[in-house]
Amino acid sequence: MPHRIAVLALPGLLPFELGIPHRIFGRAKDSGGRPLYEIVTCAPVAGPVRTDADFAVNVEHGPEALATADTVVVPASYELGPVYEEGRLTPELAAALAHIRPGTRLVSICTGGYVLAAAGWLDGRPATTHWSSAEHFQRLFPSVRVDADVLFVDDGDVLTSAGVAAGIDLCLHIVRRDHGTAVANEVARRTVVPPHRDGGQAQYIERPLPDPGAATTTAARAWALAHLHEPLQLRDLAVRESMSVRTFTRRFREEVGVSPGQWLTRQRIERARHLLESTDLPVDKIARDAGFGTPQSLRTHLQTAIGVTPTAYRRTFRAGATD
Repeated sequence: MPHRIAVLALPGLLPFELGIPHRIFGRAKDSGGRPLYEIVTCAPVAGPVRTDADFAVNVEHGPEALATADTVVVPASYELGPVYEEGRLTPELAAALAHIRPGTRLVSICTGGYVLAAAGWLDGRPATTHWSSAEHFQRLFPSVRVDADVLFVDDGDVLTSAGVAAGIDLCLHIVRRDHGTAVANEVARRTVVPPHRDGGQAQYIERPLPDPGAATTTAARAWALAHLHEPLQLRDLAVRESMSVRTFTRRFREEVGVSPGQWLTRQRIERARHLLESTDLPVDKIARDAGFGTPQSLRTHLQTAIGVTPTAYRRTFRAGATD
């Protein structure tokens, strides 16, 4: 049976965010063209639900649909009331969330994280939300470890995303985690979005515009992607842009949101995952092609990033691709 996802529509919802799970998960199919997910929209009370636009949406399913879900997604709303102002659930919302079964995967988009936090599901856990709400979120829920610099946080059975379009990044990540890079990349191609965005929210926070004539790090990143198999040094990238290492590092972080070293490691992990899924190359060859040098280095980085060994990852996703 397809993995069942329930999207909880709350009054004041953003139509764009409500559509993200349907668009991303609805396009995920196995090699035989069969849907990998079943998506249902529900509300605390079935019927018309106000949006932040000039129209309402008619939601046919009530909160009982949450009891059938393997994953529950809570998009943002601009009418969270006591949830946003006081950090507490309304009786109606609490009754709706009570339908969720233990062990259900929980996902929030943007300020939908306020609902998860108010329900106590983020206590002591890392999470994120829209950068403009992060400080308020942290004050309201001091037990949550808020990271305002990332596009999403994956904490196993609870996942949270930053603002609006970061919900696309998170849903693609979930597809990639569930079914591998090939399936997620195909969904991204059909949706005409990047399968993985570099950096975090820092690159979207308003700051003074740079000098239009200032150099960027775009060419260095493109060159690095073509040479991941080589032992790249920071000075190699800086030379590509005719910058000092210090200037390049500062400019890189401003543009991408992470350090050059973090970005390189992430790109090498993605290269290794692709090769593990799509080829029969031995692990030592994949380690060299991805720029990790040795199987032990690849194993360490992959386990740190996604918690599995190269062999276990290949066993899982190569089997899925074959099926």
